[in-house]
Amino acid sequence: MLNIFGIPEAWLPDVRASSGIFGSTAGCGKLAAGVPVASLIGDSHAALFGHAASAPGAVKATYGTGSSLMTPVDSPIASGRGLSTTIAWSVPGCVRYALEGNITNTGGAVQWLADFLGLAGGAEEAATLAASVPDACGVYIVPALSRLGAPHWDAGARGLICGLTRGATRAHVAKATLDAIAYQVFDVFEALCQDAEISARALYADGGASRNDRLMQFQADILGSPVIRAASTDLSAIGAAWLAGLAIGYWKSLEELEGLPRQTARFEPKMTDTRRKQLIRGWRDALGRSTSKPLADGLG
Repeated sequence: MLNIFGIPEAWLPDVRASSGIFGSTAGCGKLAAGVPVASLIGDSHAALFGHAASAPGAVKATYGTGSSLMTPVDSPIASGRGLSTTIAWSVPGCVRYALEGNITNTGGAVQWLADFLGLAGGAEEAATLAASVPDACGVYIVPALSRLGAPHWDAGARGLICGLTRGATRAHVAKATLDAIAYQVFDVFEALCQDAEISARALYADGGASRNDRLMQFQADILGSPVIRAASTDLSAIGAAWLAGLAIGYWKSLEELEGLPRQTARFEPKMTDTRRKQLIRGWRDALGRSTSKPLADGLG
């Protein structure tokens, strides 16, 4: 690739582990000089590490403006379902790979709805509005506001609202927007499990939208699996700090980190299987109306 694009190899940085001494601070304001810079890792990857979800079979979702799902794998896998292969993290002597699926609009869709409805309180008011009704009253929203991301990857898709009846209100549309987050996560969760050939026991959740208890309960219901939410809102920072601690010897091993106490909230599925399948069929129908091409095999 360097030859194809005419890039001298010397222009590229050295390949280094995620955990190691990269240098030290020069000192600036309250930041002292000589503090080792001991980890470098991306946001979503750090969150996976912060869940201590290092073994194959674990799946995590970081809920933000968009959302990222990952599952660790022992070796690189070429996805057949619209996922990406990535290096989750590396420490000296160990490289952990992962499959990743990125969803374009999740929390961003809630903010769009708040703007669309003219809610002065923004996404928080939209979530409160959604909580005022028990369900979406048959309404579905497909938030393909710029495109559909994983696992569908459809740049021609367009957002839509469907299933409206005379009884539908702003609150039902708000609930459908929150529900769309869970449906999109379900699609990627299913693709991850199929590609990695795992039967995930739970979904580890973090990020801003994961603070919403009703969303997490609906997520567990749609997955048919428990959702384990990290208590910390800064799990990416924790993951980076753990890697730095390994580099300077504060912690001695990955096993020691996995044994550290962690505060979590657990949401168990409560919905009947019949109702779950009915809702997923409705989502798939709505999704099919928004796409510019047939749904991916195994997800249609």
